[in-house]
Amino acid sequence: MTFTTPWLLLALIPVAALAIAYVLVQRRRQRYAVRFATLPMLDRLVPKRPRWRRHLPAALVLLGLGSLGVAAAQPQVDIRVPYERATVIVAIDTSGSMQADDVRPNRLEAAKSAAEQFVAEMPETFNVGAISFAGGAEVIAPATEDHEAVRDAIAAMDDGGGGTAIGEAVLEAVDEVDRISADGAAAGPSPTPSAGDETERVPARLVLLSDGANTAGRDPSAAAQAAREAGLPVSTIAYGTADGVADLWGGQQSVPVDETTLRQLADDTDGRFYRAESTDELRTVYQDIGSSIGWHVEPVDITPYLALLGLLLAVVAGAFSLRWSSRII
Repeated sequence: MTFTTPWLLLALIPVAALAIAYVLVQRRRQRYAVRFATLPMLDRLVPKRPRWRRHLPAALVLLGLGSLGVAAAQPQVDIRVPYERATVIVAIDTSGSMQADDVRPNRLEAAKSAAEQFVAEMPETFNVGAISFAGGAEVIAPATEDHEAVRDAIAAMDDGGGGTAIGEAVLEAVDEVDRISADGAAAGPSPTPSAGDETERVPARLVLLSDGANTAGRDPSAAAQAAREAGLPVSTIAYGTADGVADLWGGQQSVPVDETTLRQLADDTDGRFYRAESTDELRTVYQDIGSSIGWHVEPVDITPYLALLGLLLAVVAGAFSLRWSSRII
């Protein structure tokens, strides 16, 4: 919790002083009662009632005053609120090594299945697109709110042959996000502007899945720089195991997952790196990514709620006091 005017929390000092004074007065009353009256006389003069009834109204009044004192400082709390719009690009490695069957039925088919589920769970207002990459990169589904079309495009992905052009996939995603942003600017300001900024860029994220290091196309470090300048974090997933084997170049070849390039790419773009060695782990990764890109943290002023709480506590205290002692306080 933060406060817009924290110095007004000084208003809690007299509330604390009042609470201390109440405790001292109650102790003094007890001493006087014991000193000037015998116990049998006290039993006859003072009706027996639960001790908590005597103190509850005062406690509620003090809590109400405390709530009003905190409200005076205009407190704010950070809460997660959903984006109205965002652009999410899914890039999947379709190179030959993705045919390894260390993940059933093979890496590519398992990756496609998890990606389809990920797209299906995106909010309807999000633009979602898909990129296939092997020796080169291709946008197979332009970013759109038609998520069914994107899922169909992912399902139709096939073996792309040799090479892994991670850098090319990132640059294709940057171009696609730029296109969406340009289209949005032409249509009007973003539905999610920040305070004082009527043209905030629609948030975007690239989710890139691969099992190996970059072997074709432009360098991933240059692509990372372009993504960073475009405000496009890249979440990377290293998919597969160290024991993967694929049928390449006429024979069985060892294709262990290589996470170095993917980890560096995520670090350079303020994204997150994940490693998944099974279909279940991959689905968990996608769920984690989905929970992070669909929401953002926003400060919310809770002054009215604390002020209302203080008023209600005071009213309840008065009602209890009136009911039990025939006076408001």
